[in-house]
Amino acid sequence: MLFGKRKQVVKRILIVEDEPLTAFDNENFLGDAGYVIVATVDDLEEALSVLDREEVHLVLSDVRLRSDKTGIDLARAAKKRGVPTLFATGHHYPGAAEIAVGCLKKPYSNRQLCKAIEAVDKHLQRQKVKPPKGLELFIHEDE
Repeated sequence: MLFGKRKQVVKRILIVEDEPLTAFDNENFLGDAGYVIVATVDDLEEALSVLDREEVHLVLSDVRLRSDKTGIDLARAAKKRGVPTLFATGHHYPGAAEIAVGCLKKPYSNRQLCKAIEAVDKHLQRQKVKPPKGLELFIHEDE
C-alpha cells in the first residue's frame, strides 16, 4: 500500500527522567504523537517495577537518575528482559553501545525526539536508517 501507515514496533514507552520539566514535556509530546506512555518515573527501582508488570517496547532514559543507581543500570536490566533502551542525555557514557540501542544528545527538541524514536523503530526492524541530528544508533553483533 503506497500511502499506508508504516509498520511500527515501538508503541509503548517507559520514560525514565529525573528532571521533572523534561519528563513532563516528553510524556505529553510523545503521548500526543500517538505513543502509549506506560509510565514516567525518575529512579531505577520504579522503572524495574514497571518493566516487571507492563509491556514496554522502548525505555527512554537519562543516564543520571534521582537515586544512586543510574540509567546505565536500568539499560542493563532492560536488555536482559529484551527491552531496548534509548538514552536521552547530556552525559556521555563510553559503554552505551554495549547496552543501549542509541543515544540522543541533550538538549533536543520535541521534533528531534520524535524523529529519534522513529529511527530507533526502523533500526529495531533492521531497516537502514540515517539517524537524525543528535542521535547515535548502535549496531550490535547479533544484528
